[in-house]
Order: sequence, then C-alpha cells, then structure tokens
Amino acid sequence: QVQLVESGGGLVQAGDSLRLSCAASGRTSSHYNLGWFRQAPGKEREFVAVIDWRAIIKYYADSVKGRFTISRDFAKNTGYLQMNSLKPEDTAVYYCAVDPRLRVGTRAADFTSWGQGTQVTVSS
Repeated sequence: QVQLVESGGGLVQAGDSLRLSCAASGRTSSHYNLGWFRQAPGKEREFVAVIDWRAIIKYYADSVKGRFTISRDFAKNTGYLQMNSLKPEDTAVYYCAVDPRLRVGTRAADFTSWGQGTQVTVSS
C-alpha cells in the first residue's frame, strides 16, 4: 500500500500559477500510474491528468489541456501538477492517486490509493 500526501494548494488570482506536489511513501516500486483528480463543492470528483509508470504517456482533461502539466520525479518518488493560467472554475480540492496497473486509466475507480487532498481557490 502506498501513502500519498499532497501539498502546494492555496488562494490565487485568475491567471496565476500553482504547482501541486504529491509525495508517495510506503512502496519501493515506482511501477504505478499517477493521477490527479479534483472535486468542487456540490460536484462529482473529476479526472484532471494522469502520467504512466514510465513517465511516457500523459493524458489530460480537455478543460485543463494546454494549461496544466503533469510530471513525476522517480528519485524523489513525487508527482507534480503544474497549473498555469488558472481560472475560477479550477477551484476545487485536488487529489493525487495511484493506479498499480500497466494500462493507463482515467476513471477514479482505476485508482487504489488516494491522498487527503489540497485546496486550490482561484479568485476572479
């Protein structure tokens, strides 16, 4: 079982940038896909981005494509979500999660371990 801790959230203005981090521990292998999801008040959790276990395949939600970049540092066992040109509609709690399969999925049900989330608030 892997433990995940997100950090880097905060309150910013529209157009600003933030970088979220996801530190993984409790697992020696890095053979897992790493995903980011978000959940706004009153809405369902939605997919944001995923990077595969080789850091080759990356998928993004259409709403963040071109603005967000997902990456991972194997040496630090940490994943990142660089968020640029933030919009008020990006306001949500952001969660990182891991999927131990080789196939890259984008459904929340594909991911077996989740962090506690970090709040991102974008003011207009």
